[in-house]
Amino acid sequence: MTQVFLYGGYKKPREATWMVGVVLLLVVLAFGLTGYLLPWDNRAYWGTVVSTQIMGSAPLLGSYLKRLLGSDGSVGVVTFARFYALHVLILPQAIISLIVFHIFLVRKHGVAPAPNESGPTKKFFPEQVMKDTIAVFTGFVILYTMAMFVEVPLGRLADPTDLTYVPRPDWYFLFLFQTLKFFKGSLEPVGSILLPNLAVLALFLAPFLDRGKLKKVTQRTTAIGVVTLAAISWGALTLAAIKTTPPSAEEQASTQQPALPQPSGVKQFSPQELAGLGYFRQEKCQACHNLDGGAPNTGPNLATASVHKNAAWMIKYFKNPNQVVPGSNMSPIQLSDANLNALAAFLLKLTPDNASDVASVPDNVVRGAQIYEAQGCGNCHMVNGVGAKLGPPLNGLSLRRDQQWVTKHFANPSAMSPGSIMPPTELPPVQMRELVDYLFSLPGS
Repeated sequence: MTQVFLYGGYKKPREATWMVGVVLLLVVLAFGLTGYLLPWDNRAYWGTVVSTQIMGSAPLLGSYLKRLLGSDGSVGVVTFARFYALHVLILPQAIISLIVFHIFLVRKHGVAPAPNESGPTKKFFPEQVMKDTIAVFTGFVILYTMAMFVEVPLGRLADPTDLTYVPRPDWYFLFLFQTLKFFKGSLEPVGSILLPNLAVLALFLAPFLDRGKLKKVTQRTTAIGVVTLAAISWGALTLAAIKTTPPSAEEQASTQQPALPQPSGVKQFSPQELAGLGYFRQEKCQACHNLDGGAPNTGPNLATASVHKNAAWMIKYFKNPNQVVPGSNMSPIQLSDANLNALAAFLLKLTPDNASDVASVPDNVVRGAQIYEAQGCGNCHMVNGVGAKLGPPLNGLSLRRDQQWVTKHFANPSAMSPGSIMPPTELPPVQMRELVDYLFSLPGS
């Protein structure tokens, strides 16, 4: 488009060809905008929150656009579904149709010659077709190579409660992001809505604003000045945005607080199984049963036992050992069914490979897992791949939050995360500390 603009290739009779090209540019940018959300990591989530809020600030149409994109209340599964449909169903059809129409117009009016060329207009076939084929093939090879060999890692899974995350757009939108900094408060729509739309309008009107005769490129000083000014502005704004990028939450966490110890056993067991380890210790089962070798005790080694009963059998045995196994000298365990089920889950998970990790889990972390289970946190949150997805996953919480913030969030979730549906959690200070210790011992997913 820059070359066509410099050459004046948008002049009569090619006004429609140029305008279709402008629409193609907007569709390509729409691909970048809708595809941004699809990885569903923190970067994608918060970047989309910002972009939909910008759309919502548009006069008259703002609220309608937010409802149309499924982001009227907040960015969620409806937003994702609509962005996905736009990205893979609607926009591809639109760009194919526009390309076909664009080629039709090029064939109708011919390929615009360079201003210093004389002679008849060039034909579309075969020279231009050959150039386009080579260009498309080269682009395909570059994209294929990058897809095969360039790693583009995902960030943390989208976390609506992570209000410390600073969203940054992709490099080609950074100049718009930087422009917003010049317009504060009530003037923000000037930078977010007015100026971009004026720029697009100027592109559309270029064939009608420049009605002069075709000249050599060296004589088109106004066009050269416009392109030069645009390039300098775009480059300066992009560079300023890059230089002012704040450190990520992970970088801040690594520099501001030491890494917390993460016992290997925490990753091996789900919250329920780790809570079961707590009941194993609480009932002093280790007095009779070994877990990781050593001299045999009176009871069997539970990690190397050749036969494992199911949970239902274990719970019956825990409640009345002598009735299930006549002659057993084990005392009944006085725990609720839920706690006995956790104990059974822990024993069923034991293997010779993970039994040695059990001893590395501190008692306060184990008690924290018991509190996590008692509070029903798994009904909304996922830990080590177990739980629900209503709330954000909790693995790697220590990388994005500090303990003080998490403690305050438990006490008053809506104050720390506006719009949160999580109820307040009231616990004695010691239990709250143990719960937070457990959450901060969780490794990143």
